Amino acid sequence: MSLLWLRVAVFLYGVAALAVLPAALYDRPRWRHVAVPAVVAGLLFHFVSLAEMLNAAHHALPVETHETQSLFGLLLALAFLLVYWRFRTIALGVFLLPLAFLMGLLPAFRPGLESTNLPGLHSGWLFLHIGLLLAAYAALFVSLVASVLYLVQERRLKSKSLTHQKIRLPPLETIDSIAVRALLFGLPCMTAGLLIGAFLAELAYGPRYFGDPKIVLAFAMWLAYIGMIHIRRLSGLRGRRAVYLSSFVFLVILCVWASNQFSAVHRFPAP
Repeated sequence: MSLLWLRVAVFLYGVAALAVLPAALYDRPRWRHVAVPAVVAGLLFHFVSLAEMLNAAHHALPVETHETQSLFGLLLALAFLLVYWRFRTIALGVFLLPLAFLMGLLPAFRPGLESTNLPGLHSGWLFLHIGLLLAAYAALFVSLVASVLYLVQERRLKSKSLTHQKIRLPPLETIDSIAVRALLFGLPCMTAGLLIGAFLAELAYGPRYFGDPKIVLAFAMWLAYIGMIHIRRLSGLRGRRAVYLSSFVFLVILCVWASNQFSAVHRFPAP
């Protein structure tokens, strides 16, 4: 049944991703009454699917690629709702909802078969490690999208073309607040996730854990994350430079995911 609920959630995310386009791009607010409830319903079905998966004997925790993709999609949908609830804007849904749909599409119709016998797998700590890191990734992606929207809105204001555009974006102050708060939320999630993962891997693999390429890049990502927050808060960095800085950290995250293919700690072959 978990696959059925996930497929329903993916369908609802797709409906929301389509409905958010006229609401955000063509100033048709009625469509938000379709997009927001669809995301709420999809999130509920997605959560039920994840809960059933975790309770199943053969899928105790989302540790393989398809399962983590599903969890990441759930976090993106949740991020959209939190931003909408706090700032009453659905502009970020143009980016977040299609990605949430894609992240759930493959696990819903092509579930993976990998498994792992890592110590402590069923203790809940590994799930906390994965969930915290995915929350940090989602927060960084939200910050990146907000920075791009800030750049678009700033350029429109400078060119005085705001009245000739149908696309409605929040004020610059609101967009910048979303970007900064997303970063501030993601930092403790990333810090706690890395510390829990380091502790579990140290128990399982010993000191050689710290030579794993993904781990080295993960801690480099953490340092870049801290540096980005420090620079933004100290210098009030905005606009184009903030986009470049967020893009650099996001590129480091992509490198971390790519290094997973060569990671001895994170590779879980099928039995």
